[in-house]
Amino acid sequence: MVFALVGFSICALIIFLAGKKLSYYGDLLSELTGLGKAWIGMILMASVTSLPELMVGVSSVSIVQSPDLAVGDIFGSCAFNLFILSMMDAFVPGKKPILGMANRSHILAAVFGILLLTMAGLGLFLESDFVLTPSIGLISISFALIYFISMRSIYLFQQSQSASPQEEIVSHTNLKLKQVVFRYSIFALIIIGTALALPHFAEQIAELSGLGKSFVGSVFLAISTSLPEIAVSLAALRIGASEMAIGNLLGSNLFNIFILFLDDVFYLKGHLLKDASDNNLLSVLFVIAMTAVAIIGIVFPAKEKRWLMAADSFMIFMLYLINIFMLYHFQA
Repeated sequence: MVFALVGFSICALIIFLAGKKLSYYGDLLSELTGLGKAWIGMILMASVTSLPELMVGVSSVSIVQSPDLAVGDIFGSCAFNLFILSMMDAFVPGKKPILGMANRSHILAAVFGILLLTMAGLGLFLESDFVLTPSIGLISISFALIYFISMRSIYLFQQSQSASPQEEIVSHTNLKLKQVVFRYSIFALIIIGTALALPHFAEQIAELSGLGKSFVGSVFLAISTSLPEIAVSLAALRIGASEMAIGNLLGSNLFNIFILFLDDVFYLKGHLLKDASDNNLLSVLFVIAMTAVAIIGIVFPAKEKRWLMAADSFMIFMLYLINIFMLYHFQA
Protein backbone atom coordinates (compact mmCIF):
# COMPACT_ATOMS: atom_id res chain seq x y z
CA MET A 1 0.00 0.00 0.00
CA VAL A 2 2.83 2.39 0.94
CA PHE A 3 4.70 1.53 -2.28
CA ALA A 4 1.57 2.22 -4.36
CA LEU A 5 0.96 5.58 -2.65
CA VAL A 6 4.61 6.63 -3.05
CA GLY A 7 4.66 5.61 -6.70
CA PHE A 8 1.38 7.38 -7.33
CA SER A 9 2.64 10.55 -5.61
CA ILE A 10 5.90 10.59 -7.59
CA CYS A 11 3.99 10.24 -10.87
CA ALA A 12 1.63 13.05 -9.84
CA LEU A 13 4.56 15.34 -9.00
CA ILE A 14 6.27 14.67 -12.33
CA ILE A 15 3.03 15.40 -14.22
CA PHE A 16 2.56 18.66 -12.33
CA LEU A 17 6.11 19.90 -13.00
CA ALA A 18 6.08 18.81 -16.64
CA GLY A 19 2.64 20.40 -17.12
CA LYS A 20 3.98 23.70 -15.84
CA LYS A 21 6.82 23.63 -18.37
CA LEU A 22 4.41 22.54 -21.08
CA SER A 23 2.25 25.61 -20.46
CA TYR A 24 5.32 27.85 -20.69
CA TYR A 25 6.40 26.50 -24.06
CA GLY A 26 2.78 26.46 -25.24
CA ASP A 27 2.64 30.17 -24.51
CA LEU A 28 5.82 30.69 -26.53
CA LEU A 29 4.28 28.72 -29.38
CA SER A 30 1.33 31.10 -29.42
CA GLU A 31 3.74 34.03 -29.75
CA LEU A 32 5.95 32.51 -32.42
CA THR A 33 3.10 31.12 -34.53
CA GLY A 34 0.75 34.09 -34.15
CA LEU A 35 -2.13 32.02 -32.78
CA GLY A 36 -4.39 33.86 -30.33
CA LYS A 37 -4.08 33.32 -26.58
CA ALA A 38 -7.78 32.43 -26.20
CA TRP A 39 -7.59 29.86 -29.00
CA ILE A 40 -4.39 28.43 -27.53
CA GLY A 41 -6.14 28.02 -24.17
CA MET A 42 -9.28 26.43 -25.64
CA ILE A 43 -7.67 24.11 -28.19
CA LEU A 44 -3.91 23.58 -27.94
CA MET A 45 -3.42 23.83 -24.18
CA ALA A 46 -6.71 22.09 -23.39
CA SER A 47 -5.86 19.08 -25.56
CA VAL A 48 -2.27 18.90 -24.32
CA THR A 49 -3.08 19.24 -20.61
CA SER A 50 -5.56 16.40 -21.16
CA LEU A 51 -2.79 14.08 -22.39
CA PRO A 52 -2.63 12.35 -18.96
CA GLU A 53 -6.36 11.55 -19.18
CA LEU A 54 -5.82 10.16 -22.68
CA MET A 55 -2.86 7.98 -21.73
CA VAL A 56 -4.40 6.86 -18.45
CA GLY A 57 -7.58 5.91 -20.29
CA VAL A 58 -5.78 3.98 -23.02
CA SER A 59 -3.56 2.13 -20.54
CA SER A 60 -6.53 1.46 -18.20
CA VAL A 61 -8.56 -0.27 -20.92
CA SER A 62 -5.73 -1.96 -22.85
CA ILE A 63 -3.25 -2.91 -20.11
CA VAL A 64 -5.15 -2.98 -16.79
CA GLN A 65 -8.43 -3.94 -18.53
CA SER A 66 -10.39 -1.66 -16.19
CA PRO A 67 -13.13 0.44 -17.86
CA ASP A 68 -14.08 1.84 -14.45
CA LEU A 69 -10.68 3.50 -13.98
CA ALA A 70 -10.82 5.02 -17.47
CA VAL A 71 -14.41 6.29 -17.25
CA GLY A 72 -14.08 7.38 -13.63
CA ASP A 73 -10.93 9.34 -14.47
CA ILE A 74 -12.66 11.21 -17.33
CA PHE A 75 -15.75 12.26 -15.42
CA GLY A 76 -13.76 12.91 -12.25
CA SER A 77 -11.36 15.12 -14.22
CA CYS A 78 -14.27 17.09 -15.70
CA ALA A 79 -15.62 17.67 -12.18
CA PHE A 80 -12.19 18.57 -10.81
CA ASN A 81 -11.55 21.03 -13.66
CA LEU A 82 -14.69 22.93 -12.66
CA PHE A 83 -13.58 22.69 -9.04
CA ILE A 84 -10.28 24.32 -10.11
CA LEU A 85 -12.31 27.06 -11.83
CA SER A 86 -14.19 27.78 -8.61
CA MET A 87 -10.99 27.80 -6.54
CA MET A 88 -9.33 30.19 -9.00
CA ASP A 89 -11.92 32.77 -7.98
CA ALA A 90 -10.21 33.00 -4.59
CA PHE A 91 -6.85 33.79 -6.24
CA VAL A 92 -8.10 36.53 -8.56
CA PRO A 93 -7.09 39.87 -7.01
CA GLY A 94 -9.79 42.41 -6.30
CA LYS A 95 -13.52 41.94 -5.92
CA LYS A 96 -14.41 40.99 -9.50
CA PRO A 97 -15.40 37.29 -9.83
CA ILE A 98 -13.53 35.20 -12.38
CA LEU A 99 -16.66 34.11 -14.27
CA GLY A 100 -17.50 37.77 -14.77
CA MET A 101 -14.30 38.06 -16.84
CA ALA A 102 -15.26 35.31 -19.30
CA ASN A 103 -16.38 36.14 -22.83
CA ARG A 104 -19.34 34.64 -24.69
CA SER A 105 -17.29 31.98 -26.46
CA HIS A 106 -16.90 30.23 -23.12
CA ILE A 107 -20.69 29.90 -22.90
CA LEU A 108 -20.62 28.05 -26.22
CA ALA A 109 -17.91 25.72 -24.92
CA ALA A 110 -19.89 25.06 -21.73
CA VAL A 111 -23.11 24.33 -23.66
CA PHE A 112 -21.32 21.87 -25.95
CA GLY A 113 -19.83 20.34 -22.80
CA ILE A 114 -23.33 19.74 -21.40
CA LEU A 115 -24.38 18.18 -24.71
CA LEU A 116 -21.42 15.79 -24.65
CA LEU A 117 -22.01 14.92 -21.00
CA THR A 118 -25.68 14.23 -21.72
CA MET A 119 -24.69 11.77 -24.46
CA ALA A 120 -22.22 10.14 -22.06
CA GLY A 121 -24.91 9.84 -19.40
CA LEU A 122 -27.21 8.29 -21.97
CA GLY A 123 -24.52 5.75 -22.79
CA LEU A 124 -24.22 4.81 -19.12
CA PHE A 125 -27.98 4.65 -18.60
CA LEU A 126 -29.12 2.65 -21.63
CA GLU A 127 -28.94 -1.11 -21.36
CA SER A 128 -27.47 -1.37 -24.87
CA ASP A 129 -25.96 0.91 -27.50
CA PHE A 130 -26.61 1.10 -31.22
CA VAL A 131 -23.78 -1.19 -32.28
CA LEU A 132 -21.67 -0.18 -35.29
CA THR A 133 -18.76 -2.55 -34.67
CA PRO A 134 -18.23 -5.26 -32.01
CA SER A 135 -16.58 -2.67 -29.72
CA ILE A 136 -17.86 0.72 -30.95
CA GLY A 137 -21.38 2.10 -30.61
CA LEU A 138 -23.21 5.10 -32.02
CA ILE A 139 -22.89 7.05 -28.76
CA SER A 140 -19.09 6.78 -28.82
CA ILE A 141 -19.06 7.98 -32.43
CA SER A 142 -21.22 10.94 -31.39
CA PHE A 143 -18.49 12.05 -28.93
CA ALA A 144 -16.05 12.57 -31.81
CA LEU A 145 -18.62 14.24 -34.08
CA ILE A 146 -19.91 16.67 -31.44
CA TYR A 147 -16.37 17.51 -30.33
CA PHE A 148 -15.22 18.53 -33.82
CA ILE A 149 -18.47 20.42 -34.43
CA SER A 150 -17.93 22.28 -31.16
CA MET A 151 -14.36 23.22 -32.08
CA ARG A 152 -15.44 24.62 -35.45
CA SER A 153 -18.43 26.43 -33.94
CA ILE A 154 -16.29 28.07 -31.23
CA TYR A 155 -13.70 29.09 -33.81
CA LEU A 156 -16.32 30.64 -36.11
CA PHE A 157 -17.96 32.41 -33.16
CA GLN A 158 -14.66 33.89 -32.03
CA GLN A 159 -13.93 35.04 -35.57
CA SER A 160 -17.33 36.73 -35.83
CA GLN A 161 -16.83 38.49 -32.49
CA SER A 162 -13.34 39.74 -33.35
CA ALA A 163 -13.96 43.27 -34.53
CA SER A 164 -10.58 44.71 -33.58
CA PRO A 165 -7.50 44.35 -35.83
CA GLN A 166 -5.06 41.61 -34.96
CA GLU A 167 -2.63 42.80 -32.32
CA GLU A 168 1.08 42.93 -33.07
CA ILE A 169 2.91 39.80 -32.05
CA VAL A 170 5.75 40.45 -29.63
CA SER A 171 8.10 37.57 -28.90
CA HIS A 172 9.52 37.29 -25.38
CA THR A 173 12.12 34.62 -26.20
CA ASN A 174 15.30 34.24 -28.17
CA LEU A 175 14.46 30.63 -28.95
CA LYS A 176 13.55 29.67 -32.50
CA LEU A 177 10.25 27.98 -33.34
CA LYS A 178 11.98 24.64 -33.96
CA GLN A 179 13.60 24.78 -30.50
CA VAL A 180 10.31 25.61 -28.79
CA VAL A 181 8.51 22.80 -30.61
CA PHE A 182 11.25 20.35 -29.59
CA ARG A 183 11.12 21.31 -25.89
CA TYR A 184 7.33 21.35 -25.96
CA SER A 185 7.36 17.80 -27.40
CA ILE A 186 9.85 16.58 -24.78
CA PHE A 187 7.64 17.63 -21.86
CA ALA A 188 4.58 16.24 -23.62
CA LEU A 189 6.35 12.86 -23.89
CA ILE A 190 7.32 13.02 -20.20
CA ILE A 191 3.65 13.51 -19.30
CA ILE A 192 2.58 10.66 -21.57
CA GLY A 193 5.17 8.24 -20.19
CA THR A 194 4.41 9.08 -16.57
CA ALA A 195 0.65 8.90 -17.09
CA LEU A 196 1.03 5.34 -18.38
CA ALA A 197 2.16 4.25 -14.90
CA LEU A 198 -0.72 5.88 -13.01
CA PRO A 199 -3.39 3.17 -13.61
CA HIS A 200 -1.02 0.50 -12.23
CA PHE A 201 -0.68 2.34 -8.91
CA ALA A 202 -4.36 3.31 -8.87
CA GLU A 203 -5.35 -0.34 -9.35
CA GLN A 204 -3.20 -1.32 -6.35
CA ILE A 205 -4.68 1.49 -4.21
CA ALA A 206 -8.22 0.41 -5.12
CA GLU A 207 -7.55 -3.23 -4.22
CA LEU A 208 -5.50 -2.67 -1.05
CA SER A 209 -7.68 0.10 0.38
CA GLY A 210 -11.01 -1.54 -0.41
CA LEU A 211 -12.21 1.56 -2.24
CA GLY A 212 -14.13 1.01 -5.46
CA LYS A 213 -12.38 1.53 -8.79
CA SER A 214 -14.94 4.12 -9.87
CA PHE A 215 -14.20 6.12 -6.70
CA VAL A 216 -10.42 5.81 -7.13
CA GLY A 217 -10.71 6.78 -10.78
CA SER A 218 -12.99 9.74 -10.01
CA VAL A 219 -10.83 11.07 -7.17
CA PHE A 220 -7.18 9.90 -7.12
CA LEU A 221 -6.68 9.50 -10.86
CA ALA A 222 -8.80 12.52 -11.75
CA ILE A 223 -6.90 14.87 -9.45
CA SER A 224 -3.47 13.63 -10.55
CA THR A 225 -4.25 13.78 -14.28
CA SER A 226 -5.68 17.30 -13.79
CA LEU A 227 -2.41 18.59 -12.33
CA PRO A 228 -1.35 20.10 -15.71
CA GLU A 229 -4.62 22.08 -15.76
CA ILE A 230 -3.79 23.41 -12.28
CA ALA A 231 -0.29 24.41 -13.39
CA VAL A 232 -1.54 26.10 -16.57
CA SER A 233 -4.38 27.91 -14.81
CA LEU A 234 -2.21 29.26 -12.00
CA ALA A 235 0.44 30.38 -14.50
CA ALA A 236 -2.23 32.13 -16.59
CA LEU A 237 -3.61 33.92 -13.54
CA ARG A 238 -0.13 35.14 -12.57
CA ILE A 239 0.24 36.89 -15.92
CA GLY A 240 -3.34 38.20 -15.86
CA ALA A 241 -4.59 35.88 -18.64
CA SER A 242 -7.81 34.74 -17.01
CA GLU A 243 -9.34 34.06 -20.46
CA MET A 244 -6.68 31.45 -21.19
CA ALA A 245 -7.23 29.82 -17.80
CA ILE A 246 -11.01 29.59 -18.25
CA GLY A 247 -10.64 28.41 -21.84
CA ASN A 248 -8.15 25.75 -20.82
CA LEU A 249 -10.48 24.27 -18.18
CA LEU A 250 -13.68 24.32 -20.24
CA GLY A 251 -11.81 23.16 -23.34
CA SER A 252 -10.26 20.31 -21.36
CA ASN A 253 -13.73 19.09 -20.42
CA LEU A 254 -14.71 18.97 -24.09
CA PHE A 255 -11.56 17.05 -25.00
CA ASN A 256 -12.05 14.70 -22.04
CA ILE A 257 -15.35 13.40 -23.45
CA PHE A 258 -13.69 13.00 -26.85
CA ILE A 259 -11.12 10.83 -25.05
CA LEU A 260 -13.95 8.45 -24.14
CA PHE A 261 -14.33 7.73 -27.86
CA LEU A 262 -10.60 6.95 -28.13
CA ASP A 263 -10.73 4.78 -25.01
CA ASP A 264 -13.63 2.83 -26.51
CA VAL A 265 -11.58 2.23 -29.66
CA PHE A 266 -8.81 0.61 -27.57
CA TYR A 267 -11.26 -1.31 -25.36
CA LEU A 268 -11.77 -4.53 -27.32
CA LYS A 269 -13.68 -6.56 -24.72
CA GLY A 270 -16.98 -4.77 -25.35
CA HIS A 271 -18.51 -1.32 -25.05
CA LEU A 272 -16.69 0.95 -22.60
CA LEU A 273 -19.67 2.71 -21.00
CA LYS A 274 -21.68 -0.52 -20.76
CA ASP A 275 -18.90 -2.25 -18.80
CA ALA A 276 -18.26 0.72 -16.49
CA SER A 277 -20.00 1.10 -13.13
CA ASP A 278 -23.35 2.89 -13.02
CA ASN A 279 -21.92 4.98 -10.17
CA ASN A 280 -20.18 7.08 -12.83
CA LEU A 281 -23.59 8.47 -13.75
CA LEU A 282 -23.46 10.43 -10.47
CA SER A 283 -20.40 12.32 -11.66
CA VAL A 284 -21.99 12.99 -15.04
CA LEU A 285 -25.06 14.57 -13.44
CA PHE A 286 -22.98 16.67 -11.05
CA VAL A 287 -20.66 17.90 -13.81
CA ILE A 288 -23.71 18.94 -15.84
CA ALA A 289 -25.03 20.85 -12.81
CA MET A 290 -21.63 22.47 -12.17
CA THR A 291 -21.34 23.50 -15.83
CA ALA A 292 -24.85 24.97 -15.74
CA VAL A 293 -23.90 27.07 -12.70
CA ALA A 294 -20.78 28.25 -14.57
CA ILE A 295 -22.97 29.37 -17.49
CA ILE A 296 -25.18 31.30 -15.08
CA GLY A 297 -22.06 32.92 -13.63
CA ILE A 298 -20.93 34.03 -17.10
CA VAL A 299 -24.34 35.26 -18.32
CA PHE A 300 -25.39 36.86 -15.05
CA PRO A 301 -22.17 37.40 -13.07
CA ALA A 302 -22.09 38.53 -9.47
CA LYS A 303 -21.15 42.19 -9.08
CA GLU A 304 -18.39 41.37 -6.62
CA LYS A 305 -16.99 38.68 -4.37
CA ARG A 306 -18.34 38.98 -0.85
CA TRP A 307 -15.67 36.75 0.68
CA LEU A 308 -13.05 34.63 -1.04
CA MET A 309 -15.30 33.65 -3.95
CA ALA A 310 -18.56 34.68 -5.58
CA ALA A 311 -21.82 32.80 -4.99
CA ASP A 312 -21.63 30.93 -8.32
CA SER A 313 -18.07 29.73 -7.67
CA PHE A 314 -19.02 28.69 -4.14
CA MET A 315 -21.95 26.66 -5.50
CA ILE A 316 -19.62 24.85 -7.94
CA PHE A 317 -17.24 24.23 -5.04
CA MET A 318 -20.01 22.70 -2.90
CA LEU A 319 -21.39 20.58 -5.76
CA TYR A 320 -17.95 19.02 -6.21
CA LEU A 321 -17.69 18.11 -2.53
CA ILE A 322 -21.22 16.62 -2.55
CA ASN A 323 -20.29 14.60 -5.65
CA ILE A 324 -17.23 13.13 -3.90
CA PHE A 325 -19.27 12.31 -0.80
CA MET A 326 -21.98 10.54 -2.82
CA LEU A 327 -19.43 8.60 -4.86
CA TYR A 328 -17.84 7.35 -1.65
CA HIS A 329 -21.23 6.55 -0.12
CA PHE A 330 -22.53 4.62 -3.14
CA GLN A 331 -19.24 3.01 -4.18
CA ALA A 332 -19.48 -0.49 -5.51
